[in-house]
Amino acid sequence: MTTYIPSLTIPGIVFEKPALAILLPVILGTGVGFSVQPRQTQKTYLALRQPPFRPPPWVFGPVWTCLYAGMGYASYRAWMSGTKSIDPRQVSLAKQGATLYTIQLALNLIWMPLFFGLKRPIEATADIVALTSVTGYLAYIWSQVDEVSTYTLVPYLGWLSFATYLTVSSHARKTFMHLAYCDNRLVRGI
Repeated sequence: MTTYIPSLTIPGIVFEKPALAILLPVILGTGVGFSVQPRQTQKTYLALRQPPFRPPPWVFGPVWTCLYAGMGYASYRAWMSGTKSIDPRQVSLAKQGATLYTIQLALNLIWMPLFFGLKRPIEATADIVALTSVTGYLAYIWSQVDEVSTYTLVPYLGWLSFATYLTVSSHARKTFMHLAYCDNRLVRGI
């Protein structure tokens, strides 16, 4: 169970304005994407030992833009539905969701620098697992406030699950290939 923590939560004014709520994650996500040097990221992505069903690199930009806009819209809907309610429980859940939303957005924004910028796949895996968990809990909280908000998060949760698969698989494949190489060298006495 989490609670509303104002110091860790995006200000309510952002959630009250649909354009701000939608554009904030889109702009932040785009900023992080460009700060990690897209060309280098693409080279690194193509060099990874990828699992089956790996999408081409050009897919990520449009998909993430849509997902960021969707999560922003969901935040607007949940905030407006919950905080304008006469039911104190709805107000509390909307505020609790705003804190969870802020946490998941922060986790989301640090994944790319962890994985591609710092080349820390284990930390990136821990991040994306935490991100998916927090987002799942957020969807549960918002389902009690506004169903549309929850439905808007479903594609995001699906993509996070797929991204978790890609993150874990690419790291595991790299690790297993390294171990096989080391084992092969030991067997041959190199």
